[in-house]
Amino acid sequence: MTAAARAATEGNKEEKKQNTEADHHPYVRPKDAATLILVDRSGPIAKVLVGRRHDKVVFMPGKFVFPGGRVDKSDYRVPVAAPIPPELEANLLKGSPKINAARAKSLAVAAIREACEETGLCLGRKSEGAATKLDGGWMPFAEAGLLPDPSGLFLIARAITPPGRIKRFDTRFFTADASAITHRVDGVIHPDAELVELVWVELGSKPLADLHPMTRNVLGELERRLAAGELRHDAPVPFFHFYDGKMQRDVLGA
Repeated sequence: MTAAARAATEGNKEEKKQNTEADHHPYVRPKDAATLILVDRSGPIAKVLVGRRHDKVVFMPGKFVFPGGRVDKSDYRVPVAAPIPPELEANLLKGSPKINAARAKSLAVAAIREACEETGLCLGRKSEGAATKLDGGWMPFAEAGLLPDPSGLFLIARAITPPGRIKRFDTRFFTADASAITHRVDGVIHPDAELVELVWVELGSKPLADLHPMTRNVLGELERRLAAGELRHDAPVPFFHFYDGKMQRDVLGA
């Protein structure tokens, strides 16, 4: 059996385990979350940025992941350098439960904040006029005189954690080109951080075979869209969720 075949087999086993985990925990309403997949298309093969988690963290120790996390209250209030594109907003408004424009915006900027917090790579533009007071996870932007810029984001997929888990997330997966990175914060990646290493990895390479099964599903969607040419907002956006113990793949707005 080849290395690729072994990786695929192990991935299928892990996905089956994830999909059939006993739903012995009480129902928990999923929390809004966002993930950002940064893509470098400057070479012949597209690369994505992944971070390796610390070996001693509880969730997925030592695994490669994309930066992401829960939407924060500050994500609703933070001013932006440019509004999210109307086509992106329309995609975020699709599906159930219905959300408003403010919540859609919070999802997009949460992906930017999480990426900056976890990797030190920030997507923003210089703010014009008086300095804007930002706090919490937005401090790196304030210190650099930036406001977050979600104008270059694309929605790739949405996924909800299966029922029965202690923690559940309703995650929107975004992507942006590496050229959108305008600021780097030093010292974020170190041996005692949540992410101890950052790596630009070619699509189809071995580290990506070890991703969480749902993340691999999303990455497959991104790879197909990249193969079709430039990213577009009018491409179908898959929605992964679980019903009757099985994963379902729908299309938002279909």
